[in-house]
Amino acid sequence: MGAHPHGWWIMLHLVLFVFWLGGDLGVFYSSRFVIDPNLTAQARSTALAIMSGLDLAPKICLVLFLPSGVTLMALDPHGATLFGISLFPWWFVVLTWLFAAAWLMFTVVTHRTHGRNALARRVDLTFRSGVIIGMGVAGAYALLASTPFGVTTNPRWLGGKILLYALAIAAGLGIRMTLRPFGPAFTSLFAEGSSEEVERTLRRSVDGCLPYVWLIWGSVLAAATLGVLKPGANL
Repeated sequence: MGAHPHGWWIMLHLVLFVFWLGGDLGVFYSSRFVIDPNLTAQARSTALAIMSGLDLAPKICLVLFLPSGVTLMALDPHGATLFGISLFPWWFVVLTWLFAAAWLMFTVVTHRTHGRNALARRVDLTFRSGVIIGMGVAGAYALLASTPFGVTTNPRWLGGKILLYALAIAAGLGIRMTLRPFGPAFTSLFAEGSSEEVERTLRRSVDGCLPYVWLIWGSVLAAATLGVLKPGANL
């Protein structure tokens, strides 16, 4: 007898979690070499290329977390209903995957062009802002309502998980804004050589991201914990 489809989707969700967190750890480690003034400019450029390559995996996982999570909710036997109608019919799941595919395309283009494609960057930002708002509202409702969408199993854990997902996306935007001075400073490193001002800008840009990085790690780990343990749920 084959495995239940629900189990395979749970497996995908877990794989996305592993690659998201693992990729982020690789990005963090390689960033230490990028800002090391004792290395040559070429060595630091190689470290930056490695860091950029590793950074694509967490970005892909962040996007795919949304449709994989919606798919799991649609397959859950305790799924949400309103007036006896499922809130996650197959067509809604398909639309969510199509939305995620479009979002992923602009995310990859933005990453590959290092944000120089203005259209892709703006669309990606719009997608992320919309998801943050939507997930924030949905998560707060699931966390505060007694029987959100008619679900009687006390799914407050799910509300918390949704809010943590929105928080991780918001932290990613914080990283993006903090890194804005990095590109010009790294270009100056190659064009004019190292200087105290250039090194200070590089270090401040990368180290300034650390609170957001820790916030992402904590959010992802906490979301995974809620998804596995489902504290307080009446199942």
